[in-house]
Amino acid sequence: MTYKTKIIAEAGVNHNGSIELAIDMIKAASNSGADFIKFQTFFADKIATTLAPKAKYQTSSACDQASAHDMLRSLELPLESFKILYEECKRQKIGFLSTAFDIESLDYLINIGMKIIKIPSGEITNLPFLEYIGSRNMPTILSTGMTDLVEIKEAIKILTNSGLELSSLSLLQCTSEYPTPFKSTNLKVINALKKLGHQVGFSDHTLGIEAAIAAVTLGADIIEKHFTLDKSFEGPDHKASLDVSELHAMISAIRNIEKALGSEVKKPSKIEIETRDVVRRSLVAKQTILKGEKFSKENITAKRPGKGLSPMHIYKVLGKKAKQDFKPDDLIVL
Repeated sequence: MTYKTKIIAEAGVNHNGSIELAIDMIKAASNSGADFIKFQTFFADKIATTLAPKAKYQTSSACDQASAHDMLRSLELPLESFKILYEECKRQKIGFLSTAFDIESLDYLINIGMKIIKIPSGEITNLPFLEYIGSRNMPTILSTGMTDLVEIKEAIKILTNSGLELSSLSLLQCTSEYPTPFKSTNLKVINALKKLGHQVGFSDHTLGIEAAIAAVTLGADIIEKHFTLDKSFEGPDHKASLDVSELHAMISAIRNIEKALGSEVKKPSKIEIETRDVVRRSLVAKQTILKGEKFSKENITAKRPGKGLSPMHIYKVLGKKAKQDFKPDDLIVL
């Protein structure tokens, strides 16, 4: 079966700067049934000044580094590492993605074979970067955390004016809070974003798997979810991530939900058709009815099985003469 919802297992920086750990995450994501695994490609010196503060959730997580710059530096992987990860993804039969935070990183990822560009929420106001991404005219996924519709439409305009085809852009509803409380998740925004004419998905930062499953029932085309090999690891995202067993459970649940959603055509299933004859009723003789006697409410009734004349036709039967004798419980025939 070909599944509609594309599931991105977000490794992010949960490899803690270790390529060996990143490779183990690729294997785990593939075994869990994810369509893609996604990393992050960046240089701390290009993202943040040495004085840039950490986000609140990064301060409260198990991170020893005092500044955002130091924390990012500890989580960097060398560019050449992503070629290794890309090749490992091919071996494990899972799609490779990595969010680039600068043009040099983006070009490297595209050159090694990455087919889809992912724009993180924090870069949605980075006009020069958006212009460059648009000029590449590749399938692009834009996360929309920390934005409103005005900013989203402006980012879309920049991307498309720079060369990106509208049909190549997907949007992700996202709340940039780690973890995201359910009351802040706002899944109905998926419906609002769909009105912009793009594929829409959900980048889920809630704890657990319920929100991701609910997003699929709302028509999400993409689900992105952070995972880790161990929630007790030191790092900014581990505690708000799924472990491998939870990732597997989420993917299994989404695939079951996709099957359950079916289509908008209401018709009985094959099993229902078989059951219908058993549990529906037919018109039968309530008592002995002799040939020539008229059918009445006193001498006919409705009982299972439903292989005979439907009770829906009772008024066509009442008053007609029996053409044969009927014993109690015989199916009525005209």
